[in-house]
Amino acid sequence: MNKILLYSFFVVMLLCVSCNEKLIDIPNPNSPTTETFWKSPQDAQIGLDAVYNMFYKPGSWSRWIYFRYDLTSDEGFSQSPWNELKEWTRFIYFNYNFWEGNAWMWRDHYKAIFRVNQVLTYVPDIQFTNAVDKDQIIAQAKFLRAFYYYNLALMFDNVPLVLNVSKPEDTPKQNTEAEVFAQVILDLEDAVKSLPEQWGARNLGRPTKGAAYALLGKAHMQMHEWQKAKDALAWLVEGAGKSNYSLVANYKDNFKHTTENNSESVFEIQFSDINPNGDGDQPNPNVGSNRAQFFAPRGIGWCDGQPRRWLVDEYKKENTVDGKIDPRLRANLFYPELQADFPGEKIYGRDWQAGWGSDCFFRKYQGDYYRDHEDYYSPINFRVIRYADVLFLYAECLTELSGGTPPALAIDCVNRVRERVGLSKLENSTRYASAVTSKAAFLKRLQMERSLELCYEGVRWADLKRWNLWNTADGLNELISRDPDFSNFVVGKSNRMPIPRTEVDNNPNLKQNPLY
Repeated sequence: MNKILLYSFFVVMLLCVSCNEKLIDIPNPNSPTTETFWKSPQDAQIGLDAVYNMFYKPGSWSRWIYFRYDLTSDEGFSQSPWNELKEWTRFIYFNYNFWEGNAWMWRDHYKAIFRVNQVLTYVPDIQFTNAVDKDQIIAQAKFLRAFYYYNLALMFDNVPLVLNVSKPEDTPKQNTEAEVFAQVILDLEDAVKSLPEQWGARNLGRPTKGAAYALLGKAHMQMHEWQKAKDALAWLVEGAGKSNYSLVANYKDNFKHTTENNSESVFEIQFSDINPNGDGDQPNPNVGSNRAQFFAPRGIGWCDGQPRRWLVDEYKKENTVDGKIDPRLRANLFYPELQADFPGEKIYGRDWQAGWGSDCFFRKYQGDYYRDHEDYYSPINFRVIRYADVLFLYAECLTELSGGTPPALAIDCVNRVRERVGLSKLENSTRYASAVTSKAAFLKRLQMERSLELCYEGVRWADLKRWNLWNTADGLNELISRDPDFSNFVVGKSNRMPIPRTEVDNNPNLKQNPLY
């Protein structure tokens, strides 16, 4: 009997100890918490740098976003043996939880926003010796939040606006595309007030005042707010910031790791091959780009994405003033006649391979100019916004605001880009001079000028959404003529991706996008 009582006593004591969460949940004194971390200016900078680290995640700018922006547009496509990945670039969505198609991008974008919101919540209460440093950290955070929401709006349209530090049990309400862009605009209007025109060498890659104005202009343009877009972009073209930017002499210099952060760069992601490691939240993670590995020719990379042939033909329609092929063709694509058109060219140090047949491959942002292979650690910075893009956007705004003919400055902006690669002024072109005679003709020609200059730079999807080409039978047929995958395009549905099913299931305030 005594043994039974003693045994019962030990069981009761064990249960008491087991239920005492304070004895089990012992905090690690070496691990920072929200309460202990956000105390110093150094903490604020580290917190901000954690946001920049999200550029190197697969759902952000190291890998999958290019599949949406480049391959789903009329400029690219996929012949990947990974059937589900290929179908996602063809507007065929069977699995709304396809990790590489939409779920990873959703997760990493909101993970970045979560980190931004911590900066914006806790940094205002930190004491700084230099108030300018504090203002610039907050301004960078607002730019980055705007940047991530801008991309979410382009991909999904209707997404929750989370503007405070979120908790696991939160079920944020869904916002419309217009509401998301309105928040993007508010953040950028705040950011431009404190961002510097330029950073020193140690801080290259942080957004500048010009980057904020450029993104602000882009956001307004997606909403067809032409005057407001023009006012924002004017700072870089006609205003106080125009002396900071110019077109570089050599077009190819915009896509090499040896000529980064040049005068044409408005905002670019800084990549490096210094850490050939994994891309998780770990010490010394990969900070290189995976894009080149996924887009390289067969036998060199995975070749999960390829350019459409029509661009080769489009480049050849108009020669330079000295009778040569547009040099942008040479810089942007590998194609079967490359070595005949440009004698002495090599494809990763070799001749055209028999197994490549009549296919074309990406050259822009590939590392063939300095090595014979690709990997997951490309050091080539991605130029998210170039000055050539800004000039074209400004020309579009000026023309949209004009009467019957494009303004002289709009034509001049286009000519600056054309003349850089040796083409004639548009009004002197033997093929396209009529484009300057009317507003409609100029805007239509501008669509092609943008593709010839900016193809495979992640801007074409935003362009197609802004122009609404797919909303008319003629426009959709035009896209199909260049890219047969648009035969699968469903008007009112395919201009946005499905929201991950798990997000819809777990959040009663979230509805799946229309027609999905």
